[in-house]
Amino acid sequence: MPLHQASLPCAAFCRPRASGGRKAVLALILAGFTGAMTAAPALAQDQSSAPHVSVELNAAEPGEGSCKLSFLIVNSHAEPIEKAVYETVLFNGNGQVERLTLFDFGELPAGRPRVRQFTVNGLACENLSQILINGAHECTAPGLAPEACEQGLELATRTDVELIG
Repeated sequence: MPLHQASLPCAAFCRPRASGGRKAVLALILAGFTGAMTAAPALAQDQSSAPHVSVELNAAEPGEGSCKLSFLIVNSHAEPIEKAVYETVLFNGNGQVERLTLFDFGELPAGRPRVRQFTVNGLACENLSQILINGAHECTAPGLAPEACEQGLELATRTDVELIG
């Protein structure tokens, strides 16, 4: 709600008081408003900063009778993941399943980005509309919980192909 449409009457805040007047009251209101506005993003950051794996579809490049998919993947856990294999579903332009496959992202060191590329033969990139990360087929991470590859999985894309999970 814009400040000029506040639900409380101005008389409750705008009259000069012995404690410093209108400027002091407005400064307190502004400080409270600013604090509330900065607290919400901080809470969101705390919630999203829980250790997780993030996968970004960074590029989809057409090849001769194939489509090369480039992913940027980051393991934000404190421990490395020795092997991460995701069951992946590729959808065509009509939204129909084109194929179900496994993408082996291999070793994911803690806190370091990695790029992994997969060439999908017999698929034209322009016929790819969506990629579904269906779940972790394998997640080998001795120092982490068994669900480390799936819990809080964060997905993003920099292409026209939607990445969901």
